[in-house]
Amino acid sequence: MNEPILIRERHPATYWHRLDDERLQCDLCPRNCKLHDGQRGACFVRGMADGQMVLTTYGLSSGFCIDPIEKKPLNHYYPGSSVLSFGTVGCNLACKFCQNWDISKSRDLHRLMAEASPEDIAQAALNHGSQSVAFTYNDPVVFFEYALDTAAACHARGIQTVAVTAGYIHPAPCHEFFAKMDAANIDLKGFREDFYFKLTGGHLQPVLDTLVYVHHHTRCWLEITNLLIPGQNDSDAEIKALSAWVAHELGPAVPVHFTAFHPEWKMAGVPPTPPATLTKARRLALDAGLFYVYTGNVHDTDGGTTHCPGCRHPVIVRNWYDISHYDLTPQGNCPRCGAPIAGRFGAFATPFGPRRIPVPMTGSVVRP
Repeated sequence: MNEPILIRERHPATYWHRLDDERLQCDLCPRNCKLHDGQRGACFVRGMADGQMVLTTYGLSSGFCIDPIEKKPLNHYYPGSSVLSFGTVGCNLACKFCQNWDISKSRDLHRLMAEASPEDIAQAALNHGSQSVAFTYNDPVVFFEYALDTAAACHARGIQTVAVTAGYIHPAPCHEFFAKMDAANIDLKGFREDFYFKLTGGHLQPVLDTLVYVHHHTRCWLEITNLLIPGQNDSDAEIKALSAWVAHELGPAVPVHFTAFHPEWKMAGVPPTPPATLTKARRLALDAGLFYVYTGNVHDTDGGTTHCPGCRHPVIVRNWYDISHYDLTPQGNCPRCGAPIAGRFGAFATPFGPRRIPVPMTGSVVRP
């Protein structure tokens, strides 16, 4: 927390206040970090410098790639389209099972990042034919100001914005952030407070509050991911409770993705999620009344298929990120029974597919 904050890293941050003892409290997320001058918060990228709160990764990225939108994962947001994805480093949670720990937990990678302004990013998406830009790889909550400025630049060029986030954010910045997002996949990591506290260093209720707010009070399209970890959050009881909460609090049309854990970070000794666990979770969620439930990080055509909730006609058939069959009207209706499919849809052309295309920006950043 005491690594020096360099002059060029000092972009003004929002959502903080000064305490009586001259420390600053960050009001962006429920961690409420209280910092002395020169200290960084738990996320590592926000800190106090010369009596002000600053963001140290503004304009910097760990890389840019063109991905399929299904990789976020978003199955009901312009299926088959491409998205320019980027992130920075740092995270405001401390998940022991982090699947992107080399980025989110980095203390060195920030020295080698690509540099790009919000306008550069929006123009790159336009140049590469991407319909949207995704803030991903690490949580965009921690690069709040950079993400919002980039969203504004994107919207000015007709490019949409996607947030891939754990949703661990205070209400006021939550309202500002999701007002600028066109779609989001929010990671509901489990459905027990003890799981959140022991394995992520956070709390469950703020995430539930974010989910309710985004779905009911914004125009941002919402999908949910639940990474199933063997022996930790994969019990029938927990999956049933999570599914029932989504059905009751958000409604049955919010898509839920149950994805496979792979041994990483501080849980490298835990075995990967068996495909059968994902299949069972999907069945339990469907039985709870959810319309759109998917399996992820596995090859599972049935678990990747979108069925019409009216007549069960398979309107989109997927295997991982590959769409092999698409049978929706441009307005997003089932062609067989006319029932609407929840989501954002348009004219469907050749899908981008399971490619990943690196995008060079202005080059690497060299710091003393």
